[in-house]
Amino acid sequence: MYGQGGGVICLEMPMPVCRPALLALSLLMSPAFAQTPPPAGLPAPIAEKAGPDTAAHSPLHAQVLLDRANFSPGEIDGEVGSNQRRAVSGFQAAHGLTVSGELDDATWKALQADSAGPLASYTLTAEDVAGPFVAIPKKPAEQAKLKSLGFSSIEESLGERFHAAPELLKALNPGVDLSKAGNRIQVPNIAPAALPKAAKLVVDKSDSTLQLLDVQGKVIAQVPVSSGSEHDPLPIGEWKILGVYPDPPFHYNPKLFWDAKKGDRKATIPPGPNNPVGRVWIDLSKPHYGLHGTPVPGHVGKTESHGCVRMTNWDALRVAAAVDTSVVVVMQE
Repeated sequence: MYGQGGGVICLEMPMPVCRPALLALSLLMSPAFAQTPPPAGLPAPIAEKAGPDTAAHSPLHAQVLLDRANFSPGEIDGEVGSNQRRAVSGFQAAHGLTVSGELDDATWKALQADSAGPLASYTLTAEDVAGPFVAIPKKPAEQAKLKSLGFSSIEESLGERFHAAPELLKALNPGVDLSKAGNRIQVPNIAPAALPKAAKLVVDKSDSTLQLLDVQGKVIAQVPVSSGSEHDPLPIGEWKILGVYPDPPFHYNPKLFWDAKKGDRKATIPPGPNNPVGRVWIDLSKPHYGLHGTPVPGHVGKTESHGCVRMTNWDALRVAAAVDTSVVVVMQE
C-alpha cells in the first residue's frame, strides 16, 4: 500500500513481473519523437512583452542540452536554479571538467558536442488535445472517486511530454491556442531515448540527486530528486530492487502520515500522471520505501518528501527502464 505525496509507502498490491523493457519501448514510442527542428526562416512568436531567452548559451539552451546528455535539470523552465546547477555539476564531473555548477566555456564546449538548438517545432495532434482533462481534487477520498488521475490541462500534458514547465510553453507560444489540433508550437528540443542498462543506483541526500552507474562505475545518467525529511528520513544504506510497477494505484493509509488530515480514511486512488506516486513505482527491500514519480514536477529537488525518492515522471520512467532486480541501490548522506 502506498502513502501519499511521494512519501513513506506501504505497498499492498499484486507483484507483477518487472517489465522495464516495456517502459523503454513506451518512452521511445512517445509522440515527442515526432518533433522536428524548426524549418529555416520560421519566425519567432510575436509577444507583447519579452518572452523567455531562447538564444544559444541561454539557460533554456543549457537545460535542453543537459536533458539530451542524460543529466536532467528536472522541469525545463529557462531559469537558472538549483536543479540546473546540480545537472551542470554532474555533467562536469562525468566529463573530467572543473566542477563548479556554473556554465563556463569548457562546459559549454562539451555540451555543444550535441549541436542541437534550444527549440523544436511540434504540430499538435487530435490525440494531444483530446483529453479528457479533469481538475484533480486535493482530498484522497475525492481523488478515489475518479476513474483515473490524468492530466488537468493541455498545458500540463504538453509540459510532461516535453519536460517543460507549463508556464514556459505558454510563454514560448503567446497567442497560440494550445487546445487546437493542427496548431504548430515551439517546444524544448529534447530527444529522450532509453538509457543503457545500469549496474548501480546511488541516491545522494545532500546533493538531492540520483545517479545511474554502469559496471565500470561510470555515470550513465543523473536526475534531481526529493528524498526524505525530518519526519521521514531517507533510509541510508544499501537496498535491493524488488520490482518495477508502471502506472500503479495508490493505497492511501492516513496512519502512515504524520501530516494526515483529521477524519481522513483509507482510500484507493486510481493510476495516472497525477497519482501521488506518478507514472511508476520502483519497490525497494526497505519496507514501505520506493523510487517513484510525482504529480508536481516543479517541486522535485526543491521540497522534502515523506521518505521516498521522488523524481519527475519522465525521469522516473527512464530510470525504471534502466534497472531491474539485479541493480544495487545505495542511499547516502
